[in-house]
Amino acid sequence: MNPWKGLNKLSWNVWIISITSLINRAGMMVLPFLALYMTSEMGVTAAEAGTVLLAFGLGSLISAPFAGKLSDKIGSLLLMKISLIVSGIFLFFYSLVHDYYYFIALTFVWAIISEAFRPASMSFISNEAGVDERKTSFALYRLAINLGMSFGPVLGGILSTVDFSLLFYVDGATSIIAGLFLIFSRIKLTEQKELPAEQEQVSPTKKFSFLPDARFLIFLLAMLPSSMIYMQHIGAMPLFIVHDLGYTTATFGILTAINTVMIIFIELPLNNSMKHWSNWKAMFWGAVLTAIGFGAMAFTETISALVITIIIWTFGEMILFPATAALAAEISPQNKRGAYMGFYQMTFALSFTVGPWFGTLIYGSYGAAVLWSGVLIFGLLSALMMLTIKKKFN
Repeated sequence: MNPWKGLNKLSWNVWIISITSLINRAGMMVLPFLALYMTSEMGVTAAEAGTVLLAFGLGSLISAPFAGKLSDKIGSLLLMKISLIVSGIFLFFYSLVHDYYYFIALTFVWAIISEAFRPASMSFISNEAGVDERKTSFALYRLAINLGMSFGPVLGGILSTVDFSLLFYVDGATSIIAGLFLIFSRIKLTEQKELPAEQEQVSPTKKFSFLPDARFLIFLLAMLPSSMIYMQHIGAMPLFIVHDLGYTTATFGILTAINTVMIIFIELPLNNSMKHWSNWKAMFWGAVLTAIGFGAMAFTETISALVITIIIWTFGEMILFPATAALAAEISPQNKRGAYMGFYQMTFALSFTVGPWFGTLIYGSYGAAVLWSGVLIFGLLSALMMLTIKKKFN
């Protein structure tokens, strides 16, 4: 069977959002170089630069649920346009700010505005994609993000050698261009049908309740360990490869490129070929592969072994996250989908904020063997939870 077959059946609106994300992410270069900019241009310490990154993490953490709920009120499409245009304008002010505390405040507000795009876009895709196409649609969306991210930091590295301020201007400009592209794309929204009464009962929520229903929160709790494990690729993993195994930072960069290349070329056809798998089945095996891939680093010393572990957890990532997004869309009430996807995105923001910190803490205190063994157990626990709570949704 041709794994690429059927991609032309995806909603044109999903392609538009994916292209918008590609444009936006292709210019994303401020965040990867923010700490370097502050230490080299503003003269702050590494710890102070880390505080600014923490402010971004907290801003994205706060943004996710509020942006999701706001998208239900004003429409996800309008919120995406506002997020792209306003966050792009915000970036132009960065090079004018030289006070450390103003810089923290600006970063916090920028995170709230820019990260509002994520839950709004996921809510939009959830509504526009049919049930059978949701995993493939989210895989296309992730492909656009990863493809853009493969360009942004490279261009940022070149521009930083000329003038660091160019990073803010180019990043801001691409964000505005992405917003204008979305504005002039003339998207025709799919008419949403009323849900049957029994489907509304599957995801009961009180009319004025801010929190999702208990079963959705349990689902998020089940995927949180796997999400935190995945974040070790920017936390403990580089320290392990460079400090424990003695490889260079350049080697680490090449190894991480394996992940990016696999996602670009494999994730979309993989999920298209697996679209008839149940979301629970995909989530379980994705969580298992993620746990095994990172956990196997406890027994890893050579480059070839590292490559194998990266391939394993990348397959886990490619199977797990489109499935969790598709399930989140499936079990969320249609009239509150933005709010629910906001909490779904909040899980990743929490993982980004806590995961690398917790992983490096265990690594520094107890060593790599304890960390990766714990990661294996933690990840398999996540997979077991997914298998267990499935009964609650039947």
